[in-house]
Amino acid sequence: MPFWPPELGAELAFPDPRRAPRRGRFAGLVAVGGDLSVPRLLLAYRSGIFPWSDDPLTWWSPDPRAIFELDRFHVPRSLARTLRSGRFRTTVNRAFRAVIEGCAAPAPGRMETWISPAFIEAYTALHRAGHAHSVECWQGAELVGGIYGVTVGGLFAGESMFHRARDASKVALVALVERLRERGFVLFDIQMRTPVTRLLGAVEISREEYLRRLAGAVERDCRFD
Repeated sequence: MPFWPPELGAELAFPDPRRAPRRGRFAGLVAVGGDLSVPRLLLAYRSGIFPWSDDPLTWWSPDPRAIFELDRFHVPRSLARTLRSGRFRTTVNRAFRAVIEGCAAPAPGRMETWISPAFIEAYTALHRAGHAHSVECWQGAELVGGIYGVTVGGLFAGESMFHRARDASKVALVALVERLRERGFVLFDIQMRTPVTRLLGAVEISREEYLRRLAGAVERDCRFD
């Protein structure tokens, strides 16, 4: 059963994510309720928890957890050719809101996403506070792809990415991985593995292992920008 912590809307607290169910309909569900304020979001990420859906607002910590090992990120040959072609350029934090809106927009095979207007406003506020960041991919003057996520210490929690041109989101992801390596980040969380992230080397680890790594990561002093 999911945990319904008392007065979560008023109290800045979460249940222990280790108690979240591992199987069944509510697998990974930690809590229901609360808000998307900057302090609560930061507490969630520090605790290994993330929000997903806002009607009602739910908080999750899946087991297993998907991550990219930063020293084992795989660039397939076709993507390497795209990178060498010079067709795209990338920037950082130039168009955060446009990136999150791109992630929320309908796309072929995905007519709806969990990124509601409330999430857009909440993560834009988190961006203004210096804890949410974007990598943009451009083709000429057009934004054709991007990725955004949350940083706490040496953690980067990837939230979503989008593309309007082939390989654009992957180009942004490569640029992001390079930046995280350069700046000493040690944990790149992607929540759950997809066919695309599996191709690029994503792996799954247990929730217990994730929380162990997270405890060390959030104590590091890393700057994204």
